[in-house]
Amino acid sequence: MGLYRQQVLPRLVEYACGGSKMQGWRSKTTAGLSGRILEVGFGSGMNIPAYPEEVTEVLAVEPSLVARRRSEQRVASCPIVVTHIGLNGESLDLPDDTCDGAVSTFTLCTIPDVDTALSEIYRTLKPGSPLHVLEHGISPDADVAKWQHRLDPWQQRFADGCHLTRDAIELLENAGFEVVESASRYAKGPKPWSYFTVAKAIKPLGS
Repeated sequence: MGLYRQQVLPRLVEYACGGSKMQGWRSKTTAGLSGRILEVGFGSGMNIPAYPEEVTEVLAVEPSLVARRRSEQRVASCPIVVTHIGLNGESLDLPDDTCDGAVSTFTLCTIPDVDTALSEIYRTLKPGSPLHVLEHGISPDADVAKWQHRLDPWQQRFADGCHLTRDAIELLENAGFEVVESASRYAKGPKPWSYFTVAKAIKPLGS
């Protein structure tokens, strides 16, 4: 599993989560962001072309060195400063209240201690600042959800801990965020893997 996890899986993720149609989803997710953005699960930099010009710096958290190497060409071709700040979203080496926004795309499904990671994102955001997410997760359709629960152990094994059954909105609300915008629907592909949610959540003022 070491070779598969380190060398093969980052390339499979890039293939599955890339392409022109997926860039449309990414552009919806990053719309409205500006300033200094924390991106947990930077991957191979597939969000870079989707960031608005108002974004000046991306603080990237990514555990895969292969994915980081594969991001280099995208990073070199964009005007945004990308600073790699760590490998672990559950422990961010950043002061409190320093980021103007945050992004997670297809990441909350995989982080082992996702509640701790969200609390770290919450801590580093300035009050009133947004967290934008694009995630796949549990379907509201009972038949699809039943298959998701059946497939989830295999998904975790072969996709490095990725879950099919997490609820992105529930995770955000449990972490203290105020969800101000959200839309969910099936994307193209097998339904257990393609129930997507795009959401904008805010760290409340005064927090």
